[in-house]
Amino acid sequence: MIKATKEVTIRVVLHILVWAIILALPLYSVKRLQFSSDFLLIYYSYTIINGLLFYANYLLLIPKLFFRKRRISYYLSALALVVCFYFVSDVSNNIVIGYLEKKNPEGLERRLPGPPRGMRLAFPIAGPHVVGYVSSSLFIVFLSLGVKVLERQSKVEKMQEEMEKEKLNAELAFLKNQISPHFFFNTLNNIYSLIGINAEDSQKAVLTLSKLMRYLLYESEHGDTKLSYEIDFMKNYIDLMKLRMSDKIDLTVSFPKKYEDKNIPPLLFIPFIENAFKHGISHREKSFIDINMMVSKELITFRCLNSLIKTKEDTSSVVNSGIGLDNAGKRLNLLFPGRHELRIDKGANTFEVFLTIKSE
Repeated sequence: MIKATKEVTIRVVLHILVWAIILALPLYSVKRLQFSSDFLLIYYSYTIINGLLFYANYLLLIPKLFFRKRRISYYLSALALVVCFYFVSDVSNNIVIGYLEKKNPEGLERRLPGPPRGMRLAFPIAGPHVVGYVSSSLFIVFLSLGVKVLERQSKVEKMQEEMEKEKLNAELAFLKNQISPHFFFNTLNNIYSLIGINAEDSQKAVLTLSKLMRYLLYESEHGDTKLSYEIDFMKNYIDLMKLRMSDKIDLTVSFPKKYEDKNIPPLLFIPFIENAFKHGISHREKSFIDINMMVSKELITFRCLNSLIKTKEDTSSVVNSGIGLDNAGKRLNLLFPGRHELRIDKGANTFEVFLTIKSE
């Protein structure tokens, strides 16, 4: 409501400024070119009539007829409005000229600029003056139509932007809420399997999980988060996963030590790391995970390469149908349109995710 009121106020102020300029122009002419003050009366009479014609079309005919798809009725009404104001102009012209002739019957011709009075002021029923009037009146009508249409289009575009923004926020909230339960489901399964093997490590795992939960509950709920917090979150997750890794798994992790701590949306990278631990390691055969992140002023580069462990199920369907990866791609498209590149390469024995995000 406040925003709409502000837009209306700005529009009214702009109209007032335009008319203030139009009304101030003859004052400059009278002073600079030494026109008679009678010229002001003639000029303002025509300006007021043109203003009435403009706003009758702008405020009444266009909203009531043109915008309601009653185009034939609008054009007929606009034509009738032009004809009506022709006679209004003629009556106004006769009143103004009659007043000026009474005021100064000898000096009117000499004190008015331009062609002789009869050539410029009279409005006969036929003749070149009718053509001039119709041309100027139609110009005013279409000018008001153009202004109104542009204002309406601008309003429609702003409404569409607001709707797209609301849709974006709803989709992001939905996608993030999907990621969190999916993440906890896998993590709790990992801790459950660890309890029977090593009680001390399982306690550490619960403590690490509490840190992850704190991040998800408090930090990630505030919209954007710090890159440093996101990196700490990934490190905690990796530490949690390392508790149940065997010697057959080769894990390489590289995060930047010095970087500009910029704001980013939370949980951007964890789906790819989670996918690597879920589908890229084996306790029976050699496997590896290589996680690397580089941060510059303009670019964040993330790479996650892992071995691809074949199972009894079709590996491609397992990797490509996960909620985490699918949502990660959707979030990136919503958050960084035109400012990111996500490349996922699946080989015979490897799976690689390469992501770059450009700063604004």
